[in-house]
Amino acid sequence: MENSAQRALGVVRALLSDYRFGGVASVVHVLDVPAAVCGRVEALALAGERLLDLDAEDFDLIAADRALPEEVVAPVRAAQFPRAPNDADRGSLSSLGPLYSLMLEAMDIRWRRREPVHVVVLLHLIAEYFPLLAWEGVLGHAGDPRELTRFVQIEDSRWGRRDPACGHNSAQRSAAQRIGTAMRGDADSWEAYLDRFHSRTADALARCASHPVEGRPPLEGVCRQPCTVWTQLPQDVRRDLGARVQLARMYAESPVVALRHHAPVGHFFGVPSPGEITQAWQRSWARLARPWRDGANPLKTAADADGLDPPYAGTAPGVEVLPGLRELVSAVAGRPIETGSVLRTIRDSILDALAFPPHAKEARTP
Repeated sequence: MENSAQRALGVVRALLSDYRFGGVASVVHVLDVPAAVCGRVEALALAGERLLDLDAEDFDLIAADRALPEEVVAPVRAAQFPRAPNDADRGSLSSLGPLYSLMLEAMDIRWRRREPVHVVVLLHLIAEYFPLLAWEGVLGHAGDPRELTRFVQIEDSRWGRRDPACGHNSAQRSAAQRIGTAMRGDADSWEAYLDRFHSRTADALARCASHPVEGRPPLEGVCRQPCTVWTQLPQDVRRDLGARVQLARMYAESPVVALRHHAPVGHFFGVPSPGEITQAWQRSWARLARPWRDGANPLKTAADADGLDPPYAGTAPGVEVLPGLRELVSAVAGRPIETGSVLRTIRDSILDALAFPPHAKEARTP
């Protein structure tokens, strides 16, 4: 019986070495542990599985779970989106930093587990909200409609109006109009805004910050007649923000993000291999980190500081599995964004709850 129990614990430890929380939740009931420990491990494992899946609809449930330690709950609470328009806790509408930290941590785990479809989906999600991450330092929030309305609806603004001088396309204009009513709707309308319009708001703000600038790579879909949404900002702020938004848009159009269109979930063809992802990332990095003639590429500055020269290939000790990705996120944000640790905390909390011997904890993977 003792050998059987030891083997079962060995299976759990093997699952945790690969962050397979779903498997742990399935087998914990056969372990010879007290019911309270079983319940705690199951709660941790289910939370870990939801977070690894980036199931944002469940983030508020995780944050409210009293069975979870505060070091797990706090970063989840910071990364969640409010379920109702006037919820006091704004989460990722206040700052996208915690959500991007979680995405970077999930990226490392998915890559090490050789799950390329999840990797390309994460790369696409990083692009989706990149413009809001860039604007966050200027706005003081991450595109929260409650606060954004006051910023964009000022005198001489064309935001959300059918003005031929405005460069927004129809989808961006629709999102621009929607933020004026988003806070006045019910929970279902609010969820519809987050599902369908929030990323388009990011696109609208990206175009507001995109202009033809001498010495920078050309972009399509720029604003050629800026209104007060842009001109209200000081010139030095516009220069910095414009460069970071340009970097975000270049990433969205890069070869590695384009892989998402060739990896249809539920089909059997076109899923890129890890090698193809690596090659696409190296081509993307070479383009993104290339110096601009005006010297304003934010990633070039970050790459030089960390000793990463384009095109950067291979995995050096102490850097992430897609080298330079964290530097890219930080460059767009205009501040350091570190890889998160909440999934590692969940793993370690499960190991502690099951009272693994010290040598097992020393062998944990980073």
